[in-house]
Amino acid sequence: MRNIVKNIIKKYDNDKTRLIDILIDTQSEIGFLPDEAVEEIAQILNLSKVDVVQTLSFYHFFSQKPIGEYAVYLNNSVVANMMGRVEVAKAFEEEVGCGFNNVSEDGKIGLYSTACIGMSDQEPAAIINGTVFTKLTPNKVKDIVADMHAGKNVKEMFDNYGDGENNSELIKSMVTNNIMKRGKVLFSDYEPGSALKKVITMTPEEVIEELKASYLRGRGGAGFPTGLKWDFCRQSEGEIRYVICNADEGEPGTFKERVILTEFPKLLFEGMAIAGYALDAKEGVLYLRSEYTYLKDYLENIIKELRETNQLGENIAGKEGFNFDIRIQFGAGAYVCGEESTLIESTEGKRGEPRNRPPFPVQKGYMQQPTVVNNVETLCNVVKIMLNGADWYTMMGTRESSGTKLISVSGDCKYPGVYEIEWGLRIRDMLEMIGAEDIQAVQVGGPSGSCIGKRSFKRTICYEDFPTGGSMMVIGNKRNLLNDVVKNFMEFFIEESCGSCVPCRALTVILKNKLEKILYGNGVTNDLAELEKWCNMMKESNRCGLGQTAANPILTSLKNFREKYEELINKDIEFDSGFDLSAAVAESCEAVDRIPNL
Repeated sequence: MRNIVKNIIKKYDNDKTRLIDILIDTQSEIGFLPDEAVEEIAQILNLSKVDVVQTLSFYHFFSQKPIGEYAVYLNNSVVANMMGRVEVAKAFEEEVGCGFNNVSEDGKIGLYSTACIGMSDQEPAAIINGTVFTKLTPNKVKDIVADMHAGKNVKEMFDNYGDGENNSELIKSMVTNNIMKRGKVLFSDYEPGSALKKVITMTPEEVIEELKASYLRGRGGAGFPTGLKWDFCRQSEGEIRYVICNADEGEPGTFKERVILTEFPKLLFEGMAIAGYALDAKEGVLYLRSEYTYLKDYLENIIKELRETNQLGENIAGKEGFNFDIRIQFGAGAYVCGEESTLIESTEGKRGEPRNRPPFPVQKGYMQQPTVVNNVETLCNVVKIMLNGADWYTMMGTRESSGTKLISVSGDCKYPGVYEIEWGLRIRDMLEMIGAEDIQAVQVGGPSGSCIGKRSFKRTICYEDFPTGGSMMVIGNKRNLLNDVVKNFMEFFIEESCGSCVPCRALTVILKNKLEKILYGNGVTNDLAELEKWCNMMKESNRCGLGQTAANPILTSLKNFREKYEELINKDIEFDSGFDLSAAVAESCEAVDRIPNL
């Protein structure tokens, strides 16, 4: 074990900021992270054991206990449940012989629930030893578990591959792209390297000014102007600057960037290189969520190819002094790392906890140096803007939302998948386009967004009306909105909170308990007022976007579907403490054979 750990750390030049990479590789070699390995890592890196444990304990996919020869991570998101996750989970338990979050008696198979894995268009889905299995059914589960007992490699358990590059030798995945609508920007024809050739004839300042003129806004949800962010970073003092691409894509219901990474990775890497040129940055980092590990070999090969064709590396495209390269940094399972300062902490090998701001990342980011963090879609837009110009770009979209937007559509519709639309599309036109009928609600922007009803279907998808990072979940009338959707979202936020802020750590649990009180028929009128008060408190009291939006599932559904809450309220009671003394002592009374209340 000592030699395994020593060789892995040597691979990363004994760099303690690469701790997450070291932990990933160590767990891959050993199967889990035993105390002996943790102590060895700490000793070689000159860290305390506590330093190592506090990092590994934060991330979902690290374990200090054996997780099974085959580790099954089954998605438990809203869409997965819509598509039959309960039956699939039951089949796994019956075939394996243990419940979830347990390992079979022989230590062969571990079953675990996990948050959205970026496959909402092909649910139920699971990750088994890093390989994605989509559109699972109880019968497919029986075959998979039989193959596990037979000792097969996971890659041998299927031979039906997805479309496009999913079928390439370096991926060989059953994942499908489901590109349902191609627009004029991201999914239009493009020659790799063409934007770089144009950019090197411009000054860095001219590149940034062109971006400003395009009014490109960040596609991650917040919508901060990209050109302005780059300008702030370029003007910040620092010894070196960095470009980080946020490919964490952890918002449930979002999978558009998975498709770009699969089919258009050169477009992304060219966008990062352009950012490197504009900022005079030498290093770029692609922070990729652990759930997309199956793309690793493919993406590494693309980067190698770009180096060989002088699109990465030294003197790019023949421009003297234009030196820029990219490395891939994998996460280890933490939704909060989608927030840029948290992502930076994770990239430095730490727990994914948000930083206090100011200073902002453009001032002091990665390694305390000026850093730009943009997501995949944003950087791909940069390439097309440089090729075609800002005027061309602003001809599309709305006044405050230029260009096009990729949306990830899932749920109760005929045609789930990725659509490239112009900003300004009405919700009702989107529903018609995707074949959605008998609709109760649409979750715009994932759990952190808005749950809207029919009264809002005439509104538009744009920053000035309904901004979205891309997730669009369609919820039909046959679903129990409060129990199947809102409750699931609250459980997700409780699980994914980093715990730094008390409201995010504690109030999310209190909100969920209050919601359950109402769902169980014990709610009173005052409960609704308390829900609203506490939800608004969340927006004001937390540091990062996760905490500030964690109450949105309740807050927006209460606003747009108040009647569903009121139907469950007991109007004959004005006040109820929510505490049932008989129920609280029932278990202890049973243990001592005592009759309650006597």
